[in-house]
Amino acid sequence: MKVQVLTTPGCSNCIVLEKMLDVLGVSYDLIDVTENPSYLEKYPIFTAPGLIIEEKLEFTGIPKTDELKKKLFP
Repeated sequence: MKVQVLTTPGCSNCIVLEKMLDVLGVSYDLIDVTENPSYLEKYPIFTAPGLIIEEKLEFTGIPKTDELKKKLFP
């Protein structure tokens, strides 16, 4: 499963999401949208983090743990 976290420098909510994914044992790629603005064209998020699962933007901000688990482990 391909999981990506759209992040910005100094984003504290991004760190929270990364820790949630780490606890769940999910590997992911971090994408800094300030260095990769093309991601904002494809996934127009207005707040970080954005969570992309299998090329689909599933969450912006910090998701609830149970909702996150449902998307990651259907």
